[in-house]
Amino acid sequence: MQKYSVNQHLIETILAWVNSGEIAIPEIQRPFVWDASKVRDLMDSLYQGYPIGYVIAWRNPNVKLKDGSTSEGKKILIDGQQRITALTAAILGQYVIDKTYKRIKIKISFNPLTEKFEVQNLAILKDKTWLHDISEAINGDLFEIADNYFELNPDVDKKNVRNAFSNLINIPKKQIGLIELAPDLDIETVTEIFIRINSKGVVLSQADFAMSKISSNTEYGGNELRKLIDYFCHLTIAPEYYKHIEDNDKEFAKTEFYQKIKWLKDEKEDLYDPDYNDLIRVAFTSQFNRGKLSDLVSLLSGRNFETRTFETEIAEQSFEKLRAGVINFTNETNFKRFLMIIKSAGFIDSKLIRSQNAINFAYILYLKLKEIGTNAVDIEKFVKRWFVYSILTGRYSGSPESTFDYDIKQISHKPMNEYLKEKEEAELSDAFWNASLPRSLDTSVASSPYFHIYLAAQVKANDKGFLSKDVLVSDLISLRGDIHHLFPKDYLKKNGYERNKYNQIANYVYMQQEINIKVGNKAPSDYFSLLIENFNNSDAKFSGLESHEQLSYNLKMHCIPEMILSNNASDYEDFLNERRKLMALKIKAYYFSL
Repeated sequence: MQKYSVNQHLIETILAWVNSGEIAIPEIQRPFVWDASKVRDLMDSLYQGYPIGYVIAWRNPNVKLKDGSTSEGKKILIDGQQRITALTAAILGQYVIDKTYKRIKIKISFNPLTEKFEVQNLAILKDKTWLHDISEAINGDLFEIADNYFELNPDVDKKNVRNAFSNLINIPKKQIGLIELAPDLDIETVTEIFIRINSKGVVLSQADFAMSKISSNTEYGGNELRKLIDYFCHLTIAPEYYKHIEDNDKEFAKTEFYQKIKWLKDEKEDLYDPDYNDLIRVAFTSQFNRGKLSDLVSLLSGRNFETRTFETEIAEQSFEKLRAGVINFTNETNFKRFLMIIKSAGFIDSKLIRSQNAINFAYILYLKLKEIGTNAVDIEKFVKRWFVYSILTGRYSGSPESTFDYDIKQISHKPMNEYLKEKEEAELSDAFWNASLPRSLDTSVASSPYFHIYLAAQVKANDKGFLSKDVLVSDLISLRGDIHHLFPKDYLKKNGYERNKYNQIANYVYMQQEINIKVGNKAPSDYFSLLIENFNNSDAKFSGLESHEQLSYNLKMHCIPEMILSNNASDYEDFLNERRKLMALKIKAYYFSL
């Protein structure tokens, strides 16, 4: 069965469809990533009569209305957005949103004498042989433009200039190919077609399709909902962007949606900066009790999974539920309360959170438990534990959508304490803590999730920095302190150890820079002897610790076996094995304290 049709259309026809909404550009609020020189080259290609490739659209399915009639779906542009946006900027003179989310115009100039295009600049603005902005020429009066040009340039060859002008204003009459995918295709098929056609192999995410569906819908307020999603995600990263919204999108600034996210203008927290993929996934899963975003796209289209038809009631209900989910996600109280819970588990810095799927599902769990009326104390306990459990087990690293789908259905049908206990008994047995976790700590990767959980455990316990009397590990993490080696790197290198050995995470500690300098490249037995010798010598001290008891307590905080006091290079492997076991036990105690 033919899954698409291919047709040639005039550029002016495509642009008219964009302006009328017949073609919806799904990423209309997202940055235009082409630089101006690429827009210039596109204009030159069209002027020269070169092909500029195909754009791909996917027609929304026809939806059955309440009165029994059908509504023909719009075309959603899924490939070619940058080219179409470039055409609207250069030919129609429309504004674009650049990489910094600023609203700008890209002005392309044209020299009819040389028939060359260039990005408008100061030199061109001072040169009367150039048309400064081709959009004015293309959309203006050709005779008036020619007369003005000849008045400024009386000695030019008027025939050649008129020909150049004629070719320029005929650019919108050039054709561009449109591949239109059939409306009854599922997302998986559309994605596969896209990947096979697109030579760059850029993969469209399910969230991209969902955003396309949302932004192309005006009947149920999808276009405004899309802005809410996009603006929230941008404000979490750049709170000062609120001024741009108020200055350049005055209509949205008047909506209740904007009032619901305006609190972000004073928000400086960067622990969790979700993008639209994260926001849609959390909002959808928490509201629909489903984990596969392809289902969301179908539901927003009005798909009835039983009859396999498309119905307007289902589309309307789906938009209402998604709107509720997005508002719950962006709610100030929900967002701040959730972040407080994650921080209270010791994850005080974004660099400790490497799994976006884990934190996304933790927020889903928070919203779900709140919806079903779980008390606040239990919500905090369950969210913290599930978050750490999911990182420890790599729960969402394989097939996150399927696992999201399974988990949300389980949580919706049985008490959370029962489900959590089931998972702990199955996956966090004594064998995990005593054997599997120590093996997982045998790595040189500082970004290891297990090391981050260990650091979170230290933060939760208010541990002091290595050999520090007052400075906390949390201070060193928050202030971007450095990780240092217990067995100094240079010392181990001199003793024949390779990088993957001396950089083991069981050799890492958070230590004050000034203490690390004093430790230098000495063997542990040497720098500990020096430290102990100078407990009572204020001039030679390099640590605030003043007794054997304080030293022993500090070593215990950092899961460092006391054997290190007399260790040298030959003891290094034994030391690593012992410390990994102690780190695993600390993580275990931390987990069950949550």
